[in-house]
Amino acid sequence: MSDTLAGVAVVGSANLDLVVEVSRPPLVGETLLGRSGGRFAGGKGLNQAVASARSGAPTRFCAVVGEDEAAEVLAETLADAGVVAALCRSAATPTGVAYVLALDGGDNSIIVAAGANAELSSEDAVAGVEGAAVVLAQLEVPAASVAAAMRAARIAGACTILNAAPAQQAAIGMLADVDVLVVNETECVELGGVERLHAAGAEVVVLTQGAGGVTLHRAGQDPVHVAAFPIDPVDTTGAGDAFCGALAASIAQGADMEAALVRACAAGAVVAQQLGATTPQLSPASIAALVSSR
Repeated sequence: MSDTLAGVAVVGSANLDLVVEVSRPPLVGETLLGRSGGRFAGGKGLNQAVASARSGAPTRFCAVVGEDEAAEVLAETLADAGVVAALCRSAATPTGVAYVLALDGGDNSIIVAAGANAELSSEDAVAGVEGAAVVLAQLEVPAASVAAAMRAARIAGACTILNAAPAQQAAIGMLADVDVLVVNETECVELGGVERLHAAGAEVVVLTQGAGGVTLHRAGQDPVHVAAFPIDPVDTTGAGDAFCGALAASIAQGADMEAALVRACAAGAVVAQQLGATTPQLSPASIAALVSSR
């Protein structure tokens, strides 16, 4: 691509999030009244790209959306965040949609209709990562396309980060091309645990633990724990994605892994205090303010 960046390229999903606040999920056959809600740009890929850009790194985002109004909402969000959007348009399939129940205490339940996300090709994914210093991907788009992007980025000498979410066994086959693997506790168990991941080629595993912080597992070294920032969460929908995006941005900006993890935790905390998966409250200044509060 001609708009190559000495920054971050994100390959992944883009969804329109339909969010409603409720005290609990509804029972089968039950109609439950929510308190408030809204429409927000979302999808793990888009959330992470926005977080990377708002954390201060030049960022490109490669995804597939439909030819519909939802796609325009997503494109506007990316532009507002300063993300260079390499969006392919599908004439046949609508933009992906996520239905989000924002529960009391900051937890959430999410149902995703993939839509156009399922049409991301290996060729477009490879083109989308060209020239980036750091490449970040997740698994809400075809695994073969993610694998192709990881391989191309590794060959080009980029730092590759895979957020194996949602967990699927295809991730194991990608690990030889992954510098940093990010998983939460559930995903780690589904993929066989930290030791299996190390054995499969993941030299660096970042285990996210929500309010418990994160633990850095390097093959052959003692784990390093980074505590979470104490906050009162409002909506944790995009906190993990903000973590990943800020981690990629920090690495692209030259931070060492432990410093990058602290900044990433701060970014997740900023986003968790807002409704929706992306927020203009996330900035280098808001991250620095939290980091300096320790």
